[in-house]
Amino acid sequence: MSQQIYINGEYFGRDDAKVSVFDHGLLYGDGVFEGMRIYGGKVFRLREHLKRLWDSAQAIALTIPISMDQMILDVNATVAKNDLENGYIRLVVTRGAGPLGLDPFRCSHPQIIIIADTIKLYPEEFYQDGLELVTASTIRNHPAALSPRIKSLNYLNNIMAKIEGLKAGCVEALMLNHKGEVAECTGDNLFLVRDGVLITPPVDAGILEGITRDVVLELAAQEKIEVREIAITRYDVYVADECFLTGSAAEVIPAVKIDDRTIGDGTPGPITRKLTAAFRKLVGQ
Repeated sequence: MSQQIYINGEYFGRDDAKVSVFDHGLLYGDGVFEGMRIYGGKVFRLREHLKRLWDSAQAIALTIPISMDQMILDVNATVAKNDLENGYIRLVVTRGAGPLGLDPFRCSHPQIIIIADTIKLYPEEFYQDGLELVTASTIRNHPAALSPRIKSLNYLNNIMAKIEGLKAGCVEALMLNHKGEVAECTGDNLFLVRDGVLITPPVDAGILEGITRDVVLELAAQEKIEVREIAITRYDVYVADECFLTGSAAEVIPAVKIDDRTIGDGTPGPITRKLTAAFRKLVGQ
């Protein structure tokens, strides 16, 4: 069977899955989304992802037109219909179609789109050897303008930083917040290890509250690794013993160089390897 895309309770083939060109998700980036992993035929941390989706929608005054329980049924049905044992889901809720102009309350009906597919964000050698980062000049959105805790369809901020990284020969870029502190990467949360302590920026540093980030914090507690959620600067990254990134698409991936500076000894460190192994065991990989 060809890939089946869910749109508002119906399924369409890949070439027939369409939304209106007047949808405000397309015209203005007005909507929210989640990216979720499928392991062993099951969606990983589905309720946690949907709770974040509902929170993001609430924050932008967008009413999701079905219940969370119904969304769970629809997500799982989409996975089953596409016969995916391991893969990735992109769940999108747009504002819906409306006239030209910013007024969101003139849109007719929010659109729910569920895409189940496979994904490979980074080459396998990066998971084994680590990737290189560069600090982008593009900062994360100011939280008083658009909260980074909202997982919205407007990702231009991240894309501009991603372009900087790619032009510098790096597949990921580090982003700072409006105070010049480390926030996160363009699509991943960031962790450091210094003297055996796991360090990561706090939520108020201008980061997305990552689901995989939370999983790693749980695994660190199980492994008796001390964790500090504190404000950090590029200096802290430069002098770290280890560095790794987390995200639903990226999972857990080491970083071994930033801004032409080697992190630690230039290889994935022992705590990075321990938490990576614990994560893979948890998800059955």
